[in-house]
Amino acid sequence: QVQAIESGGDLVQPGGSLKLSCTVSGLNFDDYPLGWFRQVPGQERDGVACITWNSRSTHYDPSVKGRFTISRDNANDTLHLQMNSLKVEDAAMYYCAPVMLRYGDCTFSPSTTTWGKGTLVTISS
Repeated sequence: QVQAIESGGDLVQPGGSLKLSCTVSGLNFDDYPLGWFRQVPGQERDGVACITWNSRSTHYDPSVKGRFTISRDNANDTLHLQMNSLKVEDAAMYYCAPVMLRYGDCTFSPSTTTWGKGTLVTISS
């Protein structure tokens, strides 16, 4: 069973930075494209960024492009999300999960129905 453990969430001021991390077990980490998702209460969980198994391709939601960077460390089975220039609207619970491929590229469609507990990002001055 896939199990994700997210960490790194915190309270930061607008304009600040955070780096989220995620470890995923229950699968061969090196073989899977992965993604970051976020959810605020009362709304659906949305894809933020995704990365192929070899890091050759990444995709971002337009709302975070240029501010967030997804990366992975296959040697340590860890996924990261560097978040810069944070905005109030970035506040959410952040999750990571394996994602589906489409034409060899990562997507924002999760390939699991099992989610971790997430890590909370709060933006406030």
